[in-house]
Amino acid sequence: MPRPVVALVGRPNVGKSTLFNRLIGEHRAVVHEAPGTTRDRLYGIAEWGGREFTLVDTGGIGPQGLGGYAAEVLAQAQEAVRQADVIVFVVDAQAGPVAADQEVADLLRRARKPLLLAANKAEGKRALLAAPEFYALGMGDPIPVSALHGTGTGDLLDGIVDALPPIPEEAEAEVAVAVAIVGRPNVGKSSLLNALLGQERAIVSDIPGTTRDAVDTLLERDDERILLIDTAGIRRRGRIEPGVERFSVLRAVRAIERADVAVLVLDATAGMTAQDTHVASFVQEAEKGLVLVVNKWDLVAKTSRTMAEHTEQVRRAFNFAPWAPLLFISARTGQRVERVLETVRVVQAERQKRVPTSRLNEVVREAVLEHRLTERGRALKVYYSTQGGVEPPTFVLFVNDPKLVHFSYQRYLENRIRAAFGFEGTPLKLVFRGHREE
Repeated sequence: MPRPVVALVGRPNVGKSTLFNRLIGEHRAVVHEAPGTTRDRLYGIAEWGGREFTLVDTGGIGPQGLGGYAAEVLAQAQEAVRQADVIVFVVDAQAGPVAADQEVADLLRRARKPLLLAANKAEGKRALLAAPEFYALGMGDPIPVSALHGTGTGDLLDGIVDALPPIPEEAEAEVAVAVAIVGRPNVGKSSLLNALLGQERAIVSDIPGTTRDAVDTLLERDDERILLIDTAGIRRRGRIEPGVERFSVLRAVRAIERADVAVLVLDATAGMTAQDTHVASFVQEAEKGLVLVVNKWDLVAKTSRTMAEHTEQVRRAFNFAPWAPLLFISARTGQRVERVLETVRVVQAERQKRVPTSRLNEVVREAVLEHRLTERGRALKVYYSTQGGVEPPTFVLFVNDPKLVHFSYQRYLENRIRAAFGFEGTPLKLVFRGHREE
């Protein structure tokens, strides 16, 4: 099930972004350990009291010059409210209530969603005493917080968790695999969906961003039910326009969370861009399967070297995911479209695969012997390895000191495990635990 969504809403300069980073941990907001995936983003995962939720920074909602609210800012606010399960209205305790706060409060009150009022910047005694002034907004009890220092955020998180929808009971699986079709705008995602279905199920247009909502379609094939999720195009944060498109990104992220495998659609005529790797980073971080699909292949002028050159280009751009299968297709002509779902099935099977513990220990032991890791005079020792889970395949390695294992050596061990067992199309998770030698 997708995580519930909590939106931080408020006028500009009330400290929403600082609060956002405080609630999710700033290092999680901007940095990922895999090369090429560091990015800014408008959402993050927060956890409190055993509950995880997606936290969204909506950007400032406020007057735009003499014309009052700009249409796109209002659209952004309304879309944020529509998507969220819980809304946190952030105000400035130092400035006190202002007219713009009342306008935003009126907008939120009509939403009929759980609402919390966070009086931010309550660092000093004066600001703390001013927090009750926000009762005039009619939004309930203000919760004084300081995003800068972290005070009061525990009370705010308690309130958020209490307001979250209850955890649904696990339903019996109805589909063999759920597939999210993702990518930046105008690469042909909806055209691919239609080609897979053999009918016009989604709107197809040359205008970027036509698809606004994630569209679920059940496809029955070979006695299996496959869930196809078409999503809006994802752009880098700096290229996301205010309004509805900003939250199309959130819907795509939620679609990835709901999926087992993501099909990342690339444009053969445009070449690889940083936006493409940005989208792949969403998939990798969610630990889902990944299939790279180069679309519009029919529009590329070809020589005997064309496919090899494009393959090299894609692999260089996605060097952090060399395990992802790569297909060249044309959704318009149907060229190799049938291989997309075939590959998805293979990837899902790899995500569910388990390997013998004895053979796993042999592979890891051989890898450590062939390439010993020594840091500051201490050598890494791996006492035992086991597969701890699937989807994604997770391996637990008991070692003398987990701090000795840096990222490059972890990647080396992952590559050796892949060489022995495959795991095409899925990220692997390696967990290192300290263990004393008996």
